[in-house]
Amino acid sequence: MDFSGKTAISTGAASGMGLLFSQNIASSGGNVVMCDVNKEELYEKVREINEMHQGRAVGIVCDVRDYSQVCNAVSKTVELFSKIDILANFAGGTAVRMRKVNSKEYPEFPDVPIDVYDWGIDVNLKGPFYFAHAALKYMRNQNSGLIINIGSITGMEGDGYGMDYPTSKAGLMFGLTKSIARYGAKYNIRCVCISPGPVLTRANMAQMKTLLNRAADPQEIINLCLFVASEKGQFINGENIMIDGGRNAMGRG
Repeated sequence: MDFSGKTAISTGAASGMGLLFSQNIASSGGNVVMCDVNKEELYEKVREINEMHQGRAVGIVCDVRDYSQVCNAVSKTVELFSKIDILANFAGGTAVRMRKVNSKEYPEFPDVPIDVYDWGIDVNLKGPFYFAHAALKYMRNQNSGLIINIGSITGMEGDGYGMDYPTSKAGLMFGLTKSIARYGAKYNIRCVCISPGPVLTRANMAQMKTLLNRAADPQEIINLCLFVASEKGQFINGENIMIDGGRNAMGRG
């Protein structure tokens, strides 16, 4: 897949699948604007990509919870590369894990401080919403573009403790993705949600069951993102695509 001359924004780009997506875009000849809140790690990964790949990487420090920072990242992308072909919303995580909540001190959902869940909803749902709002202004003017949201099997299953995550992911998988697709159609803008099951971005993901008896390699998820963004995937729009090894087809018992 050739992304020469294409420009992508990747959030959560200093690590995990956001980084892997950035590396793949650059290795395929594209430009990638990498957004992350972790400044030192971000700039180190940008340097590595520019040394190893033919495409160009640029790092912009951005907290996806802050709309002004989001707008800055989007406008700088256009200043540098004149357009935004792809926006990929990878930034996210379960708040109780990311905020290191002690489950012994806060054993159940009502016990967890509400600011923990606020953080999760801000990052996982409002962040992609903010980026879409900012990027669509430019995509509308250029009459083209693709927004990739990242959902999760948890958006189908729910979670009785980390409730921010399935709540946010379900919002991306159905409400936001379909709404952007409906708005963007007249401007040749597509929106697709890719929803993984367990992915080996963390070792304990291997413990989650699937019909294939394994978790996904992160590259398998990125391959689907790249297909949707490529010339071969242009008829996919407004859809949530599960890539979960059959976990969603399993019984819930």
